[in-house]
Amino acid sequence: MNVDELVRDALREQAAEQGSAGAGLADRVLALHRRRRTRRIAAAAAATAAVVAVAVAVPLLDSGKDDVRPSGVVRQDGVHAHPDQSPPRDLISAGDTTLAAYYVPRTVKLSAGHAVWQRTYWLLDRKTRRYVKDTRWSYVAVAPGMRTAAVLERTLPASRIGLLDLDTGKVGRWIHVDHGVAGLAFSRDGGRLVATTYGENPDQRVRTQGSDGWGAKEPSSRTGFYVLDVGSGNGSWSKVDLHADPNDPMGAGFINARQDFAFSHDGRYVWAGNPAGDIGKQFYELGGREIAVPAAERYLEWYVDAQKSPSGRLVAGDFAGEKWKTSSWIVDSVTGHRTEVHGQQLLAWVGEKSLIAWDIIPGSNEFHQQLVLVTVGSDKEVPLSGFRLGNDGAAGRWEPVFAER
Repeated sequence: MNVDELVRDALREQAAEQGSAGAGLADRVLALHRRRRTRRIAAAAAATAAVVAVAVAVPLLDSGKDDVRPSGVVRQDGVHAHPDQSPPRDLISAGDTTLAAYYVPRTVKLSAGHAVWQRTYWLLDRKTRRYVKDTRWSYVAVAPGMRTAAVLERTLPASRIGLLDLDTGKVGRWIHVDHGVAGLAFSRDGGRLVATTYGENPDQRVRTQGSDGWGAKEPSSRTGFYVLDVGSGNGSWSKVDLHADPNDPMGAGFINARQDFAFSHDGRYVWAGNPAGDIGKQFYELGGREIAVPAAERYLEWYVDAQKSPSGRLVAGDFAGEKWKTSSWIVDSVTGHRTEVHGQQLLAWVGEKSLIAWDIIPGSNEFHQQLVLVTVGSDKEVPLSGFRLGNDGAAGRWEPVFAER
């Protein structure tokens, strides 16, 4: 089975099953392929719903048609789009959702059988409205309001977390930690950080058996998480045991090498994906006690970046592909009712009805994606960026980081 077939199979499998997005679709598809040898589990493709800001004339795509690009042009208020730029050089935003940064990953070989998957970031300069390369950081999370980012230095796991002033480009304060950190996520109000801790760098790569390719080092070395107050830097660490069977590392306790924690929508809990588990996710109280999945969170998919709408009523779901070749589900968090919306992968919400997504031109390669603005109940897509080229994992492919203004 070749990679394209695996990707298509994984996307289709999502619609029937379950699956914090990780290091890229390719790793997740390969992990799925390995896990199928022991049991049928959730696929791993990513989706994210987000939006972009400022009035600009952009082409309007009718994804229900076979033609590539209708001649009509629409003026979409509240949108900054650059369909001719990939990676983007100038501000992309919609509504209150902005492409705050993006990164380009590459595999850096360290020895014959050892490498690391490394990110290089471009951060938005709000004064010039342009993206500026910053090679200092291995991981960046941007806080709501886009004035502060939490950053980790190049060596992971890191012994301190930097709070970067995005206006000056300088770290205003460091939060020192006793357990090495490799992943970061802000709460929706920006007041707290959840920092995922690992015993080893979760972005390590090793030679894939029987090929010249690189795969994630398994099993995961994740150890737990910190919940930290951004203002004071105070907080506590909770140990989270791995339930993997050492004799069956791909079994029911399997998690990806990088399986980061995030806050729930209401900030009451911390959660992460559990790709081999029956439910597909695990929830914890802020003090570290594992709990049952709350009813309001039962439709969340860990690999769908957009997660919940601002009100929390709607959930960005996985790949649908029923009414259109590339589409995704929007799920009512109370009733479970599903509505199909354009978009191959939902990345971030823009208000309650629109999202930013990756999508393709009908008939093109599934990796030939651009950022688009999609709306529930509409057959139209507004292109926001140019197209990413090459297969997942190809040199130069960029990954977006969204934040609310």
